Order: sequence, then structure tokens, then C-alpha cells
Amino acid sequence: MEEEKKEVSEEEKETETEEAVEEKTLAEQILEKWVPRTELGRKVVAGEITDINQILDKGLQIKEPEIVDLLLPDLKHELILIGGRTGKGGGCQRIPIRVTAKVTKSGKRFRYGAFVVVGNEDGIVGIGMAKAKEPRLAIEKALRKAKMNLIKVKRGCGSWECSCGEPHSIPYKTEGKCGSVRVILMPAPKGVGLVCDDESKKLFRLAGIKDIWVKTFGATYTRFSLIRAMFNALKNLYLYDRG
Repeated sequence: MEEEKKEVSEEEKETETEEAVEEKTLAEQILEKWVPRTELGRKVVAGEITDINQILDKGLQIKEPEIVDLLLPDLKHELILIGGRTGKGGGCQRIPIRVTAKVTKSGKRFRYGAFVVVGNEDGIVGIGMAKAKEPRLAIEKALRKAKMNLIKVKRGCGSWECSCGEPHSIPYKTEGKCGSVRVILMPAPKGVGLVCDDESKKLFRLAGIKDIWVKTFGATYTRFSLIRAMFNALKNLYLYDRG
């Protein structure tokens, strides 16, 4: 039994060392390829800034996505379904790429748009939209923009039905607007879940919010305006801070 325990502990140590080596190689690869062009990027490379919160708390603008790649290697992303095509039985089937066409004398010229949400599921989230001549390039461009548009989300337990004190919801009611869409976010007790549509759940899930009530007004079928309004509402949580 003791020999088996020793073998298991050795295997665990080997896996931990392998993971550490992978993380080191990823950071080294970024540092090898990346030549910082801003003062903030040079500080990150020099080791003066080691945490993303040091940047977000001071309100500094991120102009290089490599800063986020280096400080937040576990950042996740989701594609918002902003496009549409004809379904098999009629109607519209939602797709992550929006296709637009320009008719010229030589034929049609297509452009593709993508909308990306990024977050670490622990209070940091960002959004970005971009267009390009190819779908892959549009997604990469939108991902880079989202990394440069990060915000911190103020979390808490503001529901009078719960009052557990854990950061599973938002601390108080907030509002946001984009275009004709207006949203109201309200704190919910633990166990309610995300009471909103599937695309909005991606934003809250990556922001680290598990329970919330959502009320919407306007043309909510325009996904970009809806997600942008909710993003603005999360950003306004710091404007309503009573502390």
C-alpha cells in the first residue's frame, strides 16, 4: 500500500511539473514573439506589473492584447450568434458569423463580422466586434478587441431573499442602454440561476455571475445592442457604488 501511495504521489508531482513547464513555455513564447510598443507593455515585460487588477484598478487603457495573454493565460471566450441564415423548415437559423454583401460590376463582395465575449469567470469580462474579408480573421480581430476592452465586474449578494454575503450575483440594481435596447439587472437569491436568454448567459457566465434577474426593453433581437447594453449595465455597477 505504501509503495502504491508513493507511486501515485510521484505521478501527481510529474503532472504538476509538466503543467508548470507548459505555462512557462507559453509565457516564454509570448515574450519571444512580442515586442511591446507602449509604456504599459514595457512595464509588464519588465515585471513591474504582475497582475491584471493593477491595470484595471487604475483605469489604464490596454492597447496591446499580448498584455492580457501574459497576465491572464486562463482567459476564456465565447462567440455570440449575431448572424442568420435560412433554416431547413423556413425561418432564420442563428450563426456566429454575420455575412454582408456589396454588389459591384464584377460581382458580389462579401464581408464577415464576429462578436466575441471574453472572461475569466471570476469578475473580469470584455466584449469586442470586428469585420474582415474572411470569417477566421474576423473572429481573431474581435478576440483581440475584446481583450483590450476588459472591465472588472462588482459582484455580491444584494437580494433580500438571500443575504448570504457570497459573490454569486450583483450587489444592487443597475441599468444599461445601447441603441433602442435598455436593460435592468437585479440581484437574485442563490439557486435562481441566470434568468435571461442564452446569448446573455454567455456574458454573465464569463463574468462569474451565477444568479441574476434581467428585464429588457426595445429591439432585443439585435444581439449586439442587447449584449452591449448588459455590458454597460455591469460597467455602471461602479458608478452606483455607495462605498
